[in-house]
Amino acid sequence: MLTMDDLLALFSATNEQHWSQMLFKLARKCGFDHALFGVIPNRNTPLHAAYLASNYPSEWRQTYDRKQLHYVDPTVSHCLHSSLPIVWKPSIFLGERQCALYEQAAGYGLRSGVSLPLHGAGGQFGVLSFVGPDAEHLGRQGNLQELAMLCLLRDYALESAQRFVDPKPDQVQDGINLTERELECLRWAMLGKSSWEISRILRRSEATINFHLSNTKKKFDVQTRQQAVVKAIKLGLLMPA
Repeated sequence: MLTMDDLLALFSATNEQHWSQMLFKLARKCGFDHALFGVIPNRNTPLHAAYLASNYPSEWRQTYDRKQLHYVDPTVSHCLHSSLPIVWKPSIFLGERQCALYEQAAGYGLRSGVSLPLHGAGGQFGVLSFVGPDAEHLGRQGNLQELAMLCLLRDYALESAQRFVDPKPDQVQDGINLTERELECLRWAMLGKSSWEISRILRRSEATINFHLSNTKKKFDVQTRQQAVVKAIKLGLLMPA
């Protein structure tokens, strides 16, 4: 069971990585092995450019991002149009592509979970998902207390992450200069292209593309290319498609 001190501790995180680790720790305290927090600052931002904190298996995340499965995922479409949690079960995955998505995720141990919509006061949208072997019990009667606790954690997570998701002008790093090639690689990444696809487009090796994207992550002090895209949009270096 979470305490108020657990929730308030999210605001004391010193940086994005620290905040993510605190969120994952709270998820484990609630009985969930994996958690994913993904949010975009507004509805005009592409889903694949979301700010992301996740301890899902990295290979699955790469597959999910490369195939842009957020546009197929029924939990994402549910959260777009609802404020209510949705518990994962096979019956919510309809059609060939959604069923294939579920089977792929299950192959990485992500079989049972619950997703909670994120709707911020500033127009932010996102999803907070918790995954564990016993998540299906949340959909049964008599478990309102556990579900309510997750909703409370959702609210504190969204509020405490605002400084990372939608930083104020004085929080954005000054003097960040991207090279023309770095910006070009990041622009294609914003459009959902993989490193291999960008290498074919720009006629450079995949290693070269990864080098440029790695440089952008270092300059923005982020962990993923999606987070770099979000920061580039915030700085006006990229315009959402």
